[in-house]
Amino acid sequence: MAQQEHHQPLLLDNTNDSSDHDELEETAYDSDDKVHIVINDAEASDDDGSKTPPFSWKKLWLFTGPGFLMSIAFLDPGNLEGDLQAGAIAGNSLLWLLMWATAMGLLVQLLSARLGVATGRHLAELCREEYPRWAGYVLWVMAELALIGADIQEVIGSAIAIKILSNGALPLWAGVVITALDCFIFLLLENYGVRKLEAVFAVLIATMALSFAWMFGEAKPSGTELLLGVGFYTFCILIPKLSSRTIKQAVGVVGCIIMPHNVFLHSALVQSRDIDHSKKGRVQEALNYYSIESTIALVISFVINLFVTTVFAKGFYNTPLADSIGLVNAGQYLEEKYGGGVFPILYIWAIGLLAAGQSSTITGTYAGQFIMGGFLNLRLKKWMRALITRSCAIIPTIIVALVFDTSEDTLDVLNEWLNVLQSIQIPFALIPLLFLVSSERIMGSFKIGNILKMVAWLVAALVMVINGYLLLDFFSNEVNGVLFGSVVCAFTAGYAAFIVYLVFRGITLPRWCKSKSVTDALN
Repeated sequence: MAQQEHHQPLLLDNTNDSSDHDELEETAYDSDDKVHIVINDAEASDDDGSKTPPFSWKKLWLFTGPGFLMSIAFLDPGNLEGDLQAGAIAGNSLLWLLMWATAMGLLVQLLSARLGVATGRHLAELCREEYPRWAGYVLWVMAELALIGADIQEVIGSAIAIKILSNGALPLWAGVVITALDCFIFLLLENYGVRKLEAVFAVLIATMALSFAWMFGEAKPSGTELLLGVGFYTFCILIPKLSSRTIKQAVGVVGCIIMPHNVFLHSALVQSRDIDHSKKGRVQEALNYYSIESTIALVISFVINLFVTTVFAKGFYNTPLADSIGLVNAGQYLEEKYGGGVFPILYIWAIGLLAAGQSSTITGTYAGQFIMGGFLNLRLKKWMRALITRSCAIIPTIIVALVFDTSEDTLDVLNEWLNVLQSIQIPFALIPLLFLVSSERIMGSFKIGNILKMVAWLVAALVMVINGYLLLDFFSNEVNGVLFGSVVCAFTAGYAAFIVYLVFRGITLPRWCKSKSVTDALN
């Protein structure tokens, strides 16, 4: 009956109840798949577990992994295209904004990790439990659309790299098919354990870092301009260096940092470690280590993005090619500018792009499993969930590759539409995250404080306003005709109404939960 369909408590005291709950509910990781955290004798003697154990380099190593998988979304082909366009059009003047945008992304990802560690559940599962069924389905559809949009960009980026490395012998659609096979690589790696999978991602990130650092060395950018771009303008907040010509690139730098599917992903990845949620000290310890490793991971991602931006700023800023450069023709322009050499820069670029595309498509598969399993509570086998997730993205991507293979301009237009598709999904990840992580009923003593809550909402509002600007600018240029305009207006009205509902639901959630708890107790 309807009255019996009440929520299960998130933190269960009884271990038997917890095991029964796991049998009924979809979980991010099975207990056998989690990484065991070694506890020494001194920690074991702490019976109540209220004290946070002292820092340990060994434990930091054991907790290192989820943050680097999360950082892949900051290095996907979509971000690389934003970097190269920002460098070519705005030079080094937006590096300060790239740094602050990365910091804002770090804040959101730390909140996502906090939610997953403190509750033992990820964002998709909590959305299913905390929202009505119809709202949960809408959130699921929005998350899937954002994931598909990101996946198409990532797969196309890999396909472009494969086409370059094969000297054009393999067309774009063939590269898409090859990239689709990463699903099976992912399944193979997953069978060998979480740490093996994380090691592969570490290799891919290192490949990107070496490739783009090599390009940075070849380009020999001005160290003075680089320091000015990062340092001086960072502190000149009252007089930021933005012009009407670079405002679109500035908005793009901030808008592409926070990826909706990555917010869902990180809250699930942190559950790959075996943490005793009944002991406050162990939970706080996990939060501390995840904060450290996520910060290190995003600092590395910032440096890699900085390499890409400065290389294209050095080569193409204030040139006729600046406005026409994109992911498809970037390698050719680099070769014309810097020449071949012992290791042609064209192939160095392609190797870095391939590492970015392959790593981001695999994490996309990972995110798709968590999103689908969490929202729909599906207990499917891993290969089945991965196959469904990849099919949702690969089929439209092959169609895109066949249609746009011969046209760079139309591929760039498609990329703009995909950016819009992801931008409109951001509120549907950020709003539930902020309300859930602020709830004492859900987070207990780990809910965020008032100051952090205010900062988080300011960051979320800024990101949503920036993406709103992107949407307004895009639709004002692309929407033509009465029929299309009417459809867009109707969609916008429904979109705004659902955002208002999410905000209202979050504001009234504590009062609603209190009355519901009383009803559940009576039942």
